[in-house]
Amino acid sequence: MRVPCRFLPLLLLATAVSVPAESAELRGRIVDESGKPVACRVYIESKTGKFFLAEGTEGSRHEHYNKDRGGSVEVHTALNKGSFKASLSKGRYVVTVERGKEYFSTTKEVVVGTNPTDVKLTLKRWVNMAQQGWFSGDTHVHLPLNTLPTFVEAEDLNLAFPMTGWVRNAYDSPAGTYADENNKIATDLIRIDDTHLIYPLNTEWEIFTVDRKRHTLGAIFAIGHKKPFTLGAPLVKPIAEEARRQGALLELDKHNWPWSMMLMPVANVDLFELTNNHVWRTNFMFKSWYPEYTAPYMNVPKDEDGNFASERAWLEFGFRNYYTLLNCGFKMRPTGGTASGVHPVPAGFGRVYVECSDGFSYENWMRGLDAGRSFVTTGPMLMVKANEKPAGSTLKFDNSIPRAIHLAGQIQSEHPIDTVEIIVNGRVARWWQPDQTKPTQNGSYAAQIDLGQPLTTSGWIVVRVFSKLPNGRSRFAHSSPVYVEIQDRPLQPQKVETQYLVQRVEDELKRHRGVLTAEAIAEFEEALAFYRELDAKAGDETPHLDIRVPGLDPVRSPVK
Repeated sequence: MRVPCRFLPLLLLATAVSVPAESAELRGRIVDESGKPVACRVYIESKTGKFFLAEGTEGSRHEHYNKDRGGSVEVHTALNKGSFKASLSKGRYVVTVERGKEYFSTTKEVVVGTNPTDVKLTLKRWVNMAQQGWFSGDTHVHLPLNTLPTFVEAEDLNLAFPMTGWVRNAYDSPAGTYADENNKIATDLIRIDDTHLIYPLNTEWEIFTVDRKRHTLGAIFAIGHKKPFTLGAPLVKPIAEEARRQGALLELDKHNWPWSMMLMPVANVDLFELTNNHVWRTNFMFKSWYPEYTAPYMNVPKDEDGNFASERAWLEFGFRNYYTLLNCGFKMRPTGGTASGVHPVPAGFGRVYVECSDGFSYENWMRGLDAGRSFVTTGPMLMVKANEKPAGSTLKFDNSIPRAIHLAGQIQSEHPIDTVEIIVNGRVARWWQPDQTKPTQNGSYAAQIDLGQPLTTSGWIVVRVFSKLPNGRSRFAHSSPVYVEIQDRPLQPQKVETQYLVQRVEDELKRHRGVLTAEAIAEFEEALAFYRELDAKAGDETPHLDIRVPGLDPVRSPVK
């Protein structure tokens, strides 16, 4: 059980789900459009807002998920074959079924009386990403291995990475944490079927204490390694070296852990969790998670208490931090992780889709993730190319002008698409609102990208998309960068960006002196020296960081 740093007690409490003394049975069957039973996630909610769990029937395995974080409630039953029963008091209930990201959510109201009540719901697919060569993953899972197959099937998650190794005290080795309840360590790929896999050997160093005393550093992951780690953290450089010897990728958890900005120059982190474990299906609750680590140039909305004004503001902080690192030369590939098992969020709610043009396999998926052939999403699907090259590519030009990058692709979404934004070197170069007055034939929504984006310097381009739910909340998708190299016109970070990174590490050094070992302090000093050298070469122009956040007016006019 995770016990994080401050402000919010993150101890997980189970929501009381009781079986009434006088009850009748609700029997359910969930099928796809062909009438075949389908794996899914089931919610049963009373009119008073209380949730109830179900049991699988007719050979359907079930797993319960039950987390309540102070009003952010996630109570559902995962089924691998779509048949269930639940004992309920007489009354009205709302049954909601969902399956991953590619099916419409389906809801039906039922009345339970004295006799058994039967309900049938049909899950309708609105997009089939596998048919287009894209396969999803959650690179940050905390569900037990013996329950994970059912959750993976229910979420139609192609690849899951459970953190079987997990330590929370500085310098502790994770070596003793990998074994399951039978004292066995899983090292081989777990194959549920041809398109649903689990890679079981992954490690999280999430440091909350030093010498068993409270002193938060943060988290870093190694995913896809071949044998258990014995190294504790800090130090992080030996972990990075061992991860690469084992063919693993290093992943930054949240950008605003205290030590996060030290990790890039020291460990050369591969992945940035752009949709992270603070992004939930249920209510957002991390308004006070280090808002002081934002910088004025990021233009992140705050409330009157100085906390993040909204979930969108929290997301924007993550985007802006990522763009700063990209501008400073760190070619981190975006990924998505939920920490499902710890937080009130389904596995794969935020996930990364990887293009596997040579077919889906664990090896192909990992190569695609490492190459940046990907996008992250909490809802919409975003497939875009630049000059007919996939995301993650590098386009090279001489210094002649004019030049423009041709962006082409498509967006598909269960819900209406609110905005499309083209981001160039951290700036909103253009944005528009597609016509969403009519859904497509299957009831989903779509928009096309077909434009030329001019560039004057080297850098990178991403596309991000927001869709709007009926309740006013947003879901987003964000592409991996395409990099552009223009001869004699290098990308230059700006002073406000490099000084932000310098300040972050300077502040950490002050906090850690006298607490961490001299060797650990030396890693922070190495990072500080790197950022100071970068700062000496930085430009003086203040970045024009447009922002499309409710409550703030965009600087630029929409361009279609």
